[in-house]
Amino acid sequence: MNILMVLTSHDQLGDTGHKTGFWLEEFAAPYYAFKDAGARIVLASPKGGQPPLDPKSDDPDAQTDATRRFKDDGAAQQELANTEVLANVAADGFDAIFFPGGHGPLWDLAEDGDSRRLIETFAQADRVVGAVCHAPAIFRHTRSGDGAPLVRGKRVTGFSNSEEDAVGLTEVVPFLVEDMLQENGGQYEKGDDWSSFVLVDGKLVTGQNPASSEEAAKAVLKLLG
Repeated sequence: MNILMVLTSHDQLGDTGHKTGFWLEEFAAPYYAFKDAGARIVLASPKGGQPPLDPKSDDPDAQTDATRRFKDDGAAQQELANTEVLANVAADGFDAIFFPGGHGPLWDLAEDGDSRRLIETFAQADRVVGAVCHAPAIFRHTRSGDGAPLVRGKRVTGFSNSEEDAVGLTEVVPFLVEDMLQENGGQYEKGDDWSSFVLVDGKLVTGQNPASSEEAAKAVLKLLG
């Protein structure tokens, strides 16, 4: 069981002067769910090397068992510091691709041609594609074999407009995940703000927010049998 995890390389929160990146819980919880299930994990990002961490995800009140485990895991930290350059990664040999969120993907992975290439390759080969929180931004430009948006007609979730409003970034982000998924024909659904909510449609797995990270990873593992 081989799983490719793709993280953002983008660290600027619009023109606010603040930093962003990937959300620690959304990486750590799936990483350990996959690792504990015996998966071989490869980490990649558009620029390679160390992906930027959203500093807010490192706040004391954002810590979970998975993030604390990561902070005591030197091998995992070393792995994260040396992600593969996404352009150099082929889909061959991977059973699933998974995207942790954080606001960073709204700027880079949503527009990244290599990300799009991999997602479309996985989807056309009926392999598992998973994304949590802001990472469903990756479906902004992805297409099915017939040229339609990849999420058209699919049950999908992602960071909700109400959650974006609650963190005060509605006017900062380049687009709202909920709106984009609906505009692309996705059947967007959500649970309560900040509670775990995961949808599975065929081989597509989406989670709404950080609390959904572990459940989304478990849904990926279930599809992989």
